[in-house]
Amino acid sequence: MLDFAQWSLDAIREEGGALSWLEEHRFEWSKTTAFALEQILNGKTVILITDQKRKWLERYIIDAINSIDIDRPLIPIVTIDSLYTHYNNINGGEMIDMVDDLISLSYKNDHFFWYIGKGDDKRSDIAKRKDNSYFWTFDEDFNNAFTLKSYDPLLDIKLLQLYRLFDASLNATMFGEVDAAS
Repeated sequence: MLDFAQWSLDAIREEGGALSWLEEHRFEWSKTTAFALEQILNGKTVILITDQKRKWLERYIIDAINSIDIDRPLIPIVTIDSLYTHYNNINGGEMIDMVDDLISLSYKNDHFFWYIGKGDDKRSDIAKRKDNSYFWTFDEDFNNAFTLKSYDPLLDIKLLQLYRLFDASLNATMFGEVDAAS
């Protein structure tokens, strides 16, 4: 069975020039994504959070990941806004603690956050508090983060390409083609 880093490199190269930009970032991609995939395979619920500019991507992921056309088990994924509709109005650590408590009670700590957006956006604060969170961040680097540049004119295209690779990675790990733990 291939390890995830090698599988990712092969998948990137298979796409040809379209994903050539990702080849130089493959180790960062492999490390962070393998950790997220392991959590999904262990049955954790994904709580998806995006900044306001990436709400379109949030809707796309929610619609695509469990599409009727997907031939794999369904993935437990929800958005932070579906759990607490007033999430945008949270200010301060005490309110974040209350929302975090709600989520922990609801999901028995069998969840992780997937944040996509600018690293300094307040919507990322709850995810930054957890060591097991998965990030696609812009202009800020921290643990478990795949970092991109917010001013990249091809950012939206790259995000869609990343999701496509993530989805293929999810299939490969679920069906035993690759080991995300290696």
